Amino acid sequence: MAATAEAFSPEKYINERLKQYQSWYDRKAVLCKSRYLRMRGFSVVAGAIVPVLINMDGLVTYHGFSVIKGIVTVISLLVVTSVSLESVLHYREQWKNYRATEQQLAHEHMMYLSGIGRYKGLEAKDAFLAFVERVEDQIATENAATLNVMTVASEAATESKPGK
Repeated sequence: MAATAEAFSPEKYINERLKQYQSWYDRKAVLCKSRYLRMRGFSVVAGAIVPVLINMDGLVTYHGFSVIKGIVTVISLLVVTSVSLESVLHYREQWKNYRATEQQLAHEHMMYLSGIGRYKGLEAKDAFLAFVERVEDQIATENAATLNVMTVASEAATESKPGK
Protein backbone atom coordinates (compact mmCIF):
# COMPACT_ATOMS: atom_id res chain seq x y z
CA MET A 1 0.00 0.00 0.00
CA ALA A 2 1.42 3.36 -1.03
CA ALA A 3 1.88 5.98 1.66
CA THR A 4 -0.05 9.19 1.19
CA ALA A 5 0.40 12.59 2.76
CA GLU A 6 -2.67 11.83 4.87
CA ALA A 7 -0.89 8.78 6.35
CA PHE A 8 1.86 11.02 7.73
CA SER A 9 1.56 13.53 10.49
CA PRO A 10 3.27 16.83 9.68
CA GLU A 11 5.97 16.06 12.24
CA LYS A 12 6.61 12.61 10.80
CA TYR A 13 6.74 13.91 7.23
CA ILE A 14 9.10 16.74 8.19
CA ASN A 15 11.40 14.48 10.21
CA GLU A 16 11.36 11.42 7.96
CA ARG A 17 11.14 12.97 4.52
CA LEU A 18 11.91 16.67 4.40
CA LYS A 19 14.88 16.71 6.77
CA GLN A 20 16.30 13.58 5.15
CA TYR A 21 16.27 15.27 1.75
CA GLN A 22 17.59 18.56 3.08
CA SER A 23 20.49 16.72 4.70
CA TRP A 24 21.17 14.71 1.54
CA TYR A 25 21.13 17.82 -0.67
CA ASP A 26 23.40 19.64 1.76
CA ARG A 27 25.95 16.79 1.80
CA LYS A 28 25.88 16.48 -1.99
CA ALA A 29 26.24 20.25 -2.45
CA VAL A 30 29.27 20.33 -0.14
CA LEU A 31 30.83 17.33 -1.91
CA CYS A 32 30.25 18.67 -5.43
CA LYS A 33 31.48 22.15 -4.48
CA SER A 34 34.63 20.69 -2.98
CA ARG A 35 35.30 18.53 -6.04
CA TYR A 36 34.63 21.42 -8.39
CA LEU A 37 36.89 23.85 -6.51
CA ARG A 38 39.71 21.30 -6.21
CA MET A 39 39.57 20.45 -9.91
CA ARG A 40 39.38 24.10 -10.98
CA GLY A 41 42.07 25.18 -8.52
CA PHE A 42 44.40 22.43 -9.70
CA SER A 43 43.78 23.32 -13.37
CA VAL A 44 44.49 27.01 -12.81
CA VAL A 45 47.63 26.52 -10.71
CA ALA A 46 49.05 23.72 -12.84
CA GLY A 47 48.24 25.62 -16.03
CA ALA A 48 50.14 28.63 -14.69
CA ILE A 49 53.17 26.51 -13.75
CA VAL A 50 53.59 24.94 -17.21
CA PRO A 51 54.97 28.08 -18.96
CA VAL A 52 57.43 28.63 -16.12
CA LEU A 53 58.69 25.09 -16.37
CA ILE A 54 58.99 25.30 -20.16
CA ASN A 55 61.32 28.28 -19.71
CA MET A 56 63.46 26.15 -17.42
CA ASP A 57 63.86 23.38 -20.00
CA GLY A 58 67.37 22.00 -20.24
CA LEU A 59 68.33 22.93 -16.69
CA VAL A 60 67.64 19.48 -15.30
CA THR A 61 68.51 16.35 -17.26
CA TYR A 62 68.80 12.72 -16.35
CA HIS A 63 70.79 10.49 -18.70
CA GLY A 64 70.15 12.95 -21.53
CA PHE A 65 66.41 13.14 -20.86
CA SER A 66 64.92 16.52 -20.02
CA VAL A 67 63.21 16.04 -16.68
CA ILE A 68 61.36 19.35 -17.14
CA LYS A 69 59.78 18.15 -20.41
CA GLY A 70 58.58 15.04 -18.63
CA ILE A 71 57.12 17.07 -15.77
CA VAL A 72 55.46 19.52 -18.18
CA THR A 73 53.96 16.61 -20.13
CA VAL A 74 52.53 15.00 -16.98
CA ILE A 75 51.16 18.30 -15.64
CA SER A 76 49.60 19.17 -19.01
CA LEU A 77 48.00 15.73 -19.20
CA LEU A 78 46.57 16.13 -15.69
CA VAL A 79 45.18 19.60 -16.52
CA VAL A 80 43.48 18.32 -19.68
CA THR A 81 42.09 15.34 -17.76
CA SER A 82 40.79 17.56 -14.95
CA VAL A 83 39.11 20.03 -17.33
CA SER A 84 37.66 17.19 -19.41
CA LEU A 85 36.27 15.41 -16.36
CA GLU A 86 34.61 18.61 -15.18
CA SER A 87 32.92 18.95 -18.58
CA VAL A 88 31.52 15.43 -18.14
CA LEU A 89 30.75 15.33 -14.41
CA HIS A 90 29.41 18.91 -14.09
CA TYR A 91 30.27 19.35 -10.42
CA ARG A 92 29.57 23.09 -10.58
CA GLU A 93 26.07 22.62 -11.96
CA GLN A 94 25.33 19.80 -9.52
CA TRP A 95 26.61 21.85 -6.57
CA LYS A 96 24.42 24.82 -7.51
CA ASN A 97 21.40 22.63 -8.17
CA TYR A 98 21.70 20.72 -4.89
CA ARG A 99 22.28 23.90 -2.87
CA ALA A 100 19.34 25.69 -4.52
CA THR A 101 17.04 22.75 -3.83
CA GLU A 102 18.16 22.48 -0.21
CA GLN A 103 17.52 26.21 0.25
CA GLN A 104 14.11 26.01 -1.47
CA LEU A 105 13.09 23.17 0.85
CA ALA A 106 14.17 25.19 3.90
CA HIS A 107 12.26 28.22 2.60
CA GLU A 108 9.13 26.16 1.98
CA HIS A 109 9.42 24.62 5.45
CA MET A 110 9.66 28.05 7.07
CA MET A 111 6.69 29.38 5.11
CA TYR A 112 4.63 26.34 6.13
CA LEU A 113 5.59 26.62 9.81
CA SER A 114 4.90 30.36 9.80
CA GLY A 115 1.59 30.06 7.94
CA ILE A 116 2.59 32.70 5.41
CA GLY A 117 2.52 32.97 1.64
CA ARG A 118 0.59 30.17 -0.01
CA TYR A 119 -0.21 28.71 3.44
CA LYS A 120 -1.85 31.84 4.82
CA GLY A 121 -5.45 31.27 5.84
CA LEU A 122 -5.49 27.55 5.06
CA GLU A 123 -6.82 24.94 7.46
CA ALA A 124 -4.05 22.80 9.00
CA LYS A 125 -4.83 19.74 6.85
CA ASP A 126 -4.99 21.75 3.63
CA ALA A 127 -1.78 23.61 4.48
CA PHE A 128 -0.02 20.31 5.16
CA LEU A 129 -1.23 18.75 1.90
CA ALA A 130 -0.11 21.85 -0.03
CA PHE A 131 3.24 21.70 1.77
CA VAL A 132 3.78 18.04 0.89
CA GLU A 133 2.84 18.73 -2.71
CA ARG A 134 5.31 21.64 -2.95
CA VAL A 135 8.15 19.66 -1.32
CA GLU A 136 7.58 16.64 -3.56
CA ASP A 137 7.42 18.89 -6.64
CA GLN A 138 10.75 20.48 -5.70
CA ILE A 139 12.36 17.07 -5.20
CA ALA A 140 11.02 15.86 -8.55
CA THR A 141 12.17 19.06 -10.27
CA GLU A 142 15.68 18.63 -8.87
CA ASN A 143 15.78 15.00 -9.97
CA ALA A 144 14.74 16.00 -13.49
CA ALA A 145 17.31 18.81 -13.59
CA THR A 146 20.14 16.49 -12.50
CA LEU A 147 19.08 13.87 -15.02
CA ASN A 148 18.95 16.55 -17.73
CA VAL A 149 22.46 17.85 -16.91
CA MET A 150 23.90 14.35 -16.98
CA THR A 151 22.01 13.36 -20.16
CA VAL A 152 23.09 16.50 -22.03
CA ALA A 153 26.68 15.90 -20.91
CA SER A 154 26.53 12.29 -22.08
CA GLU A 155 25.05 13.28 -25.44
CA ALA A 156 27.68 16.00 -25.92
CA ALA A 157 30.45 13.54 -25.16
CA THR A 158 29.02 11.01 -27.64
CA GLU A 159 28.60 13.62 -30.39
CA SER A 160 32.17 14.86 -29.98
CA LYS A 161 33.68 11.41 -30.63
CA PRO A 162 35.44 11.00 -33.98
CA GLY A 163 33.26 9.43 -36.66
CA LYS A 164 30.01 10.70 -35.15
